[in-house]
Amino acid sequence: MRALFLATALFASTAASAQYVSRQPGEAQFRALFKEMVETDTSLTTGSCTAAADKLAVRFKAAGYTDADITQFSVPEFPREGGIVVQLKGSDAKAKPMLLLGHLDVVAAKPEDWTRSPFTLIEEDGYFYGRGTFDDKAQASIWADLLIRMKAGKPPKRTIKLALTCGEETTYAFNGADWLAKNRPDLIMAEFGLNEGGGGQYDARGNPMGLAVQVGEKTVQNFWIEATNPGGHSSVPRPDNAITDLARAMVAVNTHEFPVQFNDTTRAYFTTLSKVLPDPVGPAITRLLADPQDVEANRIVSLDPTNHSVLRTTCVATLLEAGHAENALAQRARANVNCRMFPGTDPEALKADLARVIGNARVAIALKPPIRPVARPTPMNPAIIGPMQAVAARHFPGVPMLPMMSTGATDAIYVAPIGIPIYGAPGTFIDPDGNGIHGLNERIRVRSLLQGRDYLSDLVFVLANPK
Repeated sequence: MRALFLATALFASTAASAQYVSRQPGEAQFRALFKEMVETDTSLTTGSCTAAADKLAVRFKAAGYTDADITQFSVPEFPREGGIVVQLKGSDAKAKPMLLLGHLDVVAAKPEDWTRSPFTLIEEDGYFYGRGTFDDKAQASIWADLLIRMKAGKPPKRTIKLALTCGEETTYAFNGADWLAKNRPDLIMAEFGLNEGGGGQYDARGNPMGLAVQVGEKTVQNFWIEATNPGGHSSVPRPDNAITDLARAMVAVNTHEFPVQFNDTTRAYFTTLSKVLPDPVGPAITRLLADPQDVEANRIVSLDPTNHSVLRTTCVATLLEAGHAENALAQRARANVNCRMFPGTDPEALKADLARVIGNARVAIALKPPIRPVARPTPMNPAIIGPMQAVAARHFPGVPMLPMMSTGATDAIYVAPIGIPIYGAPGTFIDPDGNGIHGLNERIRVRSLLQGRDYLSDLVFVLANPK
């Protein structure tokens, strides 16, 4: 979102306050639920998503949900990576359901490296600290708390389905969203869904700079790039060398520029930026929108790393392994190349592109499992984005909102192919340093969590009760 906030910083001026008073009832109960979720280790290596789902099921049943309303699921091969689906039945049979999607799993955390225990929720200096406080137990807890509170009130017009799954954070793990889409699509089928991926950013003083709704994302695809050679004694070098071949291939891949592409989301995003960013970037964006092959405009706009990634497919080497002995010529050299494919890109076509870029028959290229579905553009649906903006105007007056295509990845990639467009809802704000997400001492501002709960609660109420 970096480019977004470079723009919005020009005119956003809402001041942060030291303490935020929640507008939603049941703050104490929400804090207790959030604490329980954060303090349940759900990392792949040492934790259990199934344990978190069990605890949530207890809370939902206490709120009045029946066994028929709650589906807990896992597979025998991965018993600790289970999830939960909960349904709040709507009052209008003609109103199609909506889906709230989130993930329970978190990135692993080594307690010895943290300043505080990663699986103890600690409130300190206006922050909640703990693994998952931001990604994604904030939103997952907000969704669960909301459905618990809504059960006691008047039913919404739409049926609301909540799916909290495991496996989002780890490429090779069992993925609950993928499993549901392939095995139990009936449990999650909906007209649209809200997920992580959107949000907002504070400046260094805690002032909100801007909001973003994620409308689409790239597909992550890893490739094995491998050079092989008969090898031999290192005292007798030869011109055909596996390490040299791989090194040249990686330089070719890392320096290759894929062509500029636009879809409805990125065109709307860059059109807005072109109107607020100063010369030379703003005018360069206008020229690039008119002519994606404008080399100089592309150079100027792509100086910002986020802009560069949003505009195109990107591929970069992330892992290397080579050789078998200090005194031997390498028989094998291999690299993992991580590609983020622009929506609609066929991975087999990208494989052919990489072969042309490398241009060396001694270097083999293979798709590395898992092979995810091809990302399709998410529609810029005003019936979804309009209420997001209207509710945001009440909760975050003066803070602009833009549509964004994520350069990262979420579980939306798995449910979109069965016909559910997924939108990354805004609401929670992040600090400029990234709040330790996936790193040490992950945290979220107390204000961000509570204000995000207020916003998302009101947003769901509006979307669940169409006029």
